[in-house]
Amino acid sequence: MGALHEGHLALMHAARLHADVVVASIFVNPLQFNDPVDLARYPRQPEADCRLLAGAGVDMVLLPGNGSIFQDFNPVHYDLGPLEFLLEGASRPGHFQGVVNVVERLFHFVRPDIALFGEKDRQQLAVIRWAARAHRWPVTILGHPIIRDGDGLALSSRNQRLSPAERKQALVLYRSLCAVREAAYRGTVEEALAAGRRVLEQVPAVKPDYLTLVEPLTLQPLVQWEGVQEAIVLVAAQVGPVRLIDNIALYR
Repeated sequence: MGALHEGHLALMHAARLHADVVVASIFVNPLQFNDPVDLARYPRQPEADCRLLAGAGVDMVLLPGNGSIFQDFNPVHYDLGPLEFLLEGASRPGHFQGVVNVVERLFHFVRPDIALFGEKDRQQLAVIRWAARAHRWPVTILGHPIIRDGDGLALSSRNQRLSPAERKQALVLYRSLCAVREAAYRGTVEEALAAGRRVLEQVPAVKPDYLTLVEPLTLQPLVQWEGVQEAIVLVAAQVGPVRLIDNIALYR
């Protein structure tokens, strides 16, 4: 959605390894916003973004306006299975329907063979993979690892709206994930999550929405470690004016 940073550019460089032609799309999608104020305040810098993309070797940029991308468009209700109402879906009703509808439109115009999405929004990646399989989209969906600043904060366009103090507070999200990872596979699942919650409680200004351990593909909550070789721990919280998400993978 623009306001590009090194995490986005890493996707462009990775795309070059998979294809001869790399296309980037920039579109602040109104269908996936529940709050009109959040939509209005979302950072937009298309000229700077295009310069960054040119420097990253991107061949083409799709930069549509609402009028063009939604011309003759009627939103479709996609079957997203249990993913639609979990986590972000529970907190932001209709969000993933808006995401998938616009991703399908972007694919309609670009017709990519391969599409890369960052793993920072792990649920979005899972939803798009689900839709691609269920609706037989002729595109391979690839994830790309999260890119972090040196202090561990996951890169996000929304970080631009954090004050220096709020940015420092936001570091507690990654620390909480690391605390869960440290406790994982030792005691119970609930004990691992409790370790992460204790870390979050150290910064009262950060208001958690969820901290949870899930199965990697379906994102269904874990209740025990037996037979689990890989899990994902996800966190979402309000930090100052923005809602931030983060996650890490855990391996036995």
